[in-house]
Amino acid sequence: MLDAQMKRGLLEHCVLAALARGDSYGYQIVRDLSDFVSVTESTLYPILRRLEGAGALTVYSVEHNGRLRKFYHMTPDGRRQLESFAADWKEIAAMYEYIRGGLTHDES
Repeated sequence: MLDAQMKRGLLEHCVLAALARGDSYGYQIVRDLSDFVSVTESTLYPILRRLEGAGALTVYSVEHNGRLRKFYHMTPDGRRQLESFAADWKEIAAMYEYIRGGLTHDES
């Protein structure tokens, strides 16, 4: 089971990656991520609020079928955050490989 704190950080970057592909709304983001990670709308909306508070995205409303739908747009700060995560991925992958190697280490 993935550590909750680690999963939260990864989910934030998954949301930013979804928004890097274009502006979107909550339900669509859940659908976009569903092939890669299990996330519910009740998990997503706090992440969106945190990212908005951090300046990584902005929100605007569009009328759809007589109702307002909130759309999310990644800001330049959000793009930098996503790029930074991607740049750090080599280090994360190296740690993963080290951990995996510990599982196959034969102590005899």
